[in-house]
Amino acid sequence: MNHSLPILALFAAIAMTACDRPAVVVTPTTPVAVPGPAGPTGATGNTGSAGATGSQGTAGSTGAAGKPGEGTTVVIVPAAPASAASN
Repeated sequence: MNHSLPILALFAAIAMTACDRPAVVVTPTTPVAVPGPAGPTGATGNTGSAGATGSQGTAGSTGAAGKPGEGTTVVIVPAAPASAASN
């Protein structure tokens, strides 16, 4: 009876250490590119040349003369309604 308690404690300690395994960490083998500092500013480019002026277009032909009128038309504008005049 005296030996059963220490043997039980020994087995419990072994069982606990067997369950507490650290996880295996796998590191990636591909290198990751990290950008470096910015380089100096480049030189300013040359200004482009001005474009050529286009040629003048030709004048259009004169239109035909209109037909003379045949009478007089009188247009009478109606008076504004009373409600619109008061505003």
